[in-house]
Amino acid sequence: MSRFPIYKNNFLWSSRIGLARRRVLAGVACIALAGCAVGPDFKAPELPAAARSGSYTATPLAGQTAASTGLAGAAQRFASAQDIPAEWWKVFHSDPLDQLIRQALQQNPTLASAQAALREAQENYNAEAGSLRYPNVGAQLGATREHASELTVGKPGGAVFNLYNASVNVGYTVDVFGAARRTLEGARAAVEFQRYQLEAAYLALTANVVTTAIREASLRAQLQATRQVLDAQRQQLNLTERQFSLGAIPRTAVLTQRSQVAQTAATLPGLQKALAQARHQLAVYAGRLPSEGGLPEFTLDSLSLPHELPLTLPSTLARQRPDVRASEALLHEASAQVGVATANQYPQFSLSASYGSSSLEAGNLFGGGTSIWSLAANLTAPLFNGGALSAKRRAAVAAYDQAAAQYRTTLLTAFQNVADSLRALEFDADALKAQTEVELAARQSLQLTTDQYRLGAVSYLALLDAQRSYQQALIALVQAQAARYSDTAALFQALGGGWWNRAAKPDTALAADSGTTH
Repeated sequence: MSRFPIYKNNFLWSSRIGLARRRVLAGVACIALAGCAVGPDFKAPELPAAARSGSYTATPLAGQTAASTGLAGAAQRFASAQDIPAEWWKVFHSDPLDQLIRQALQQNPTLASAQAALREAQENYNAEAGSLRYPNVGAQLGATREHASELTVGKPGGAVFNLYNASVNVGYTVDVFGAARRTLEGARAAVEFQRYQLEAAYLALTANVVTTAIREASLRAQLQATRQVLDAQRQQLNLTERQFSLGAIPRTAVLTQRSQVAQTAATLPGLQKALAQARHQLAVYAGRLPSEGGLPEFTLDSLSLPHELPLTLPSTLARQRPDVRASEALLHEASAQVGVATANQYPQFSLSASYGSSSLEAGNLFGGGTSIWSLAANLTAPLFNGGALSAKRRAAVAAYDQAAAQYRTTLLTAFQNVADSLRALEFDADALKAQTEVELAARQSLQLTTDQYRLGAVSYLALLDAQRSYQQALIALVQAQAARYSDTAALFQALGGGWWNRAAKPDTALAADSGTTH
């Protein structure tokens, strides 16, 4: 018989507890290592079959557009499968436009807001990754003064004593079914969404500056053309008044000409207002107040119409359009949320440990015999929750279906934008060619009618009609010229703007972190 049976039994019991604890921990570790992330694994949606056909339109495009004489009349050729430059606006060969866009990229508050939103999403991901991937470690240091009852300490009146303790606590949730991994996957998708939102803001800003500059140039040309017509009409009015003073024509002819001059002059304020608003808009795009000076002035003849237009393949459009990529990121995030909702239906495992020291005297806090420690493993499993977890998973699936439908809408709109731009360029060239002929015919008709009227060969009504026709033809010609520039810019925007060829910047780079949580 052992001389120390109690101590021996205690030792054996402690050994058995330690062995059981190690087996439990080993089992939990094996489960963690063998664990997988439940829920769907995201894959980028496949393009429709028509998107792989190599054409954006139902009928093939011509090799190049029609050509005409005069400003913006050169033919444009579509260069299939050619990439888009990052600074695509340089195809217009305008240094003032390039400088204004660079200023806008530096000072525009909308772009700065998108950059800040990306940084916020990145830091939120970093915070979530740190809390989910690694154990939570905390330190605690405390001092307590207590009064213990006499029943506790066995002394009449109890006792007052000080208790000092210091400990380090560690807690870790074992991601057996992938809830943490899916959460981080969704957070990474949220960062991707903000990144492509930033790229979309970048593209929209550059395109808006270009199209607004073209609108300013068009309005300036329309003003110039209207003033030329108005000058000619006033000269005709002077002639008409002299003829009336000589009794050659009735007073009605003078009144009619005055009415025509007044009508033409009445169109100037509207054009001037639109021009001022375009100038103000350009200043705001550049991050400046409209009252600030130094804004360049744009005219149509200061812009060069590109003769060759790069046209990327339809199969690559979904990877190049920032709005499509952003919509895909939202779809990815919704897919990850389905995984999180699925994992929440399974048991959760957590480990915790604590090690420290406790003493009645501060000087002996870390002395011998004062150490304390604990080690625990916990398992929690949902048994009954009234179907709440199942309902949340169904809601997550419905949100994924919604995101999938929105992605398809965005994709279809992207292809529509490109198809619209291509057809617009084709018809713009045809319209400009026809309008050039109309303007030429109206100008020649006005010259001939004016000469005939001075000789008394035609009535005043014929002259008035010729004047109106020429004015309308001249304004329409300017608008047709501006449309070719605007729709050229629209094509570059519809194709994604070439952001993938731009050197990455710290505030636009997506975190390369692709680790997983165990």
